[in-house]
Amino acid sequence: MEKAAVQKQLIAMLGKDKVLCEALDLMYYSYDSSFLTKMEPADPWAVVMPRSTEEVQKVMKFAFDNNIDVIPRGAGTGETGGCVALNGGIVLDLSTWDEIVEIDARNMQVIVRPGVIHARLNQELAKHNLFFPPDPGSSQMCTVGGMVANNASGLRAVKYGCTEQYILGLEVVLPNGEIIMTGGMKARCIKNVSGLNLTKLMVGSEGVLGVITQIRLRCWPRPKARGIAMAVFDNLDDAPATVLDVYQAGVLPSGIEILDSSAIQAVNQFKPQINLPDAEAILLFEVDGNPPSVDYEGSLIKEVAGRRARAVEWATEEKRMAELWEGRSVTATAAARVRKDGTRVFAGEDISVPLAKVADTLRAIRALGEKYGIKVVNYGHIGDGNVHTAPVINPENPEEVEKVLQLVNDIHLLAIELEGTTTGEHGVGAVRRKYAELEHGPALHYMKEIKKVFDPGNLMNPGKLI
Repeated sequence: MEKAAVQKQLIAMLGKDKVLCEALDLMYYSYDSSFLTKMEPADPWAVVMPRSTEEVQKVMKFAFDNNIDVIPRGAGTGETGGCVALNGGIVLDLSTWDEIVEIDARNMQVIVRPGVIHARLNQELAKHNLFFPPDPGSSQMCTVGGMVANNASGLRAVKYGCTEQYILGLEVVLPNGEIIMTGGMKARCIKNVSGLNLTKLMVGSEGVLGVITQIRLRCWPRPKARGIAMAVFDNLDDAPATVLDVYQAGVLPSGIEILDSSAIQAVNQFKPQINLPDAEAILLFEVDGNPPSVDYEGSLIKEVAGRRARAVEWATEEKRMAELWEGRSVTATAAARVRKDGTRVFAGEDISVPLAKVADTLRAIRALGEKYGIKVVNYGHIGDGNVHTAPVINPENPEEVEKVLQLVNDIHLLAIELEGTTTGEHGVGAVRRKYAELEHGPALHYMKEIKKVFDPGNLMNPGKLI
């Protein structure tokens, strides 16, 4: 079908208020946070904003019958081009469908629609002394549906794991318009090993198998206390070694973050009043639980980290914790300020490596930055080996753009060489798809076969993941 005909049919089905067709509106959906889509934006033919499963079903049947691509989208904060219509088609904007259907506190779970914002969900759960543990770092804007589609994790994955561990069931509209419920049609149980685990298959599938329209999430009791330790290191190798020391001491922090010297310099340049110590690395340990256990674990971290660190500070007062955490919270923004004409590009930003190889990884990335003459700021979730790299370039300079693409390719290859992965939490999307065979080998064939079962016409978010 022609673009104009598709727009006309969608308006007839759903009404003008739920379909965007104007050129300016479509431009807003032509990119996400990725460098790829900044360089090569791609307009969809139309954007639909459904507010019911039935409306999604109508769109899917229409697209299936007319061989039209469908691209699900949340808040658009992704960094891989995963929610962009690379070859035209219909973007399903699920971000306005933000209903919390039910908080089932007695059964420690909540049912939500995909557009619910992470922070708002936890605000509502807090009224019941519950919370949804994964914290992707973009809590104020990311949607739960996007977290499910990309199996997000983030700052507290060390203790609480990834999104997939909290998904009890999903309502999914398949490419042909059929609706399935994973995890049991009527189930409200927390444990369920009946049948093949289609829930886990859908989580992290990045919209290539179907459209997630309802999510049943497991919740946890909200911790009553929290503390933060900051450890300062003159030797880079001592930072990951200290993480292992803390684990071997029997402590599992809720989060462990690292800033290397590049990130420390960026933060201090961006906000001098933060005044991070000049060092090769800083570790931030977060501990949560009941007050006595937090105090005990905090004192133990201080003792253990003190064996290698130049200095260690432990705090439980809200004001001081906020001050200690501020350096980490502004790092992503601060990275762009390391050069006056620079822009931080989201590319090669999410590798994950074995904990024992974090220091080697950081050193190798520094060397690659020097090789290509590009400033790179490094930080990340060291507790699970997830390293975030922030290359800073002038995107108007074609030579720098070419160099950063070479740098990013080398960073991805480095991750695989060091027995890691090209993405720990941000997903594959379009930007890391080319590494799939190198990472997965013969298993990639079976991923493609599974895709064909659900989506024989390859209409669901084509050009992504596999």
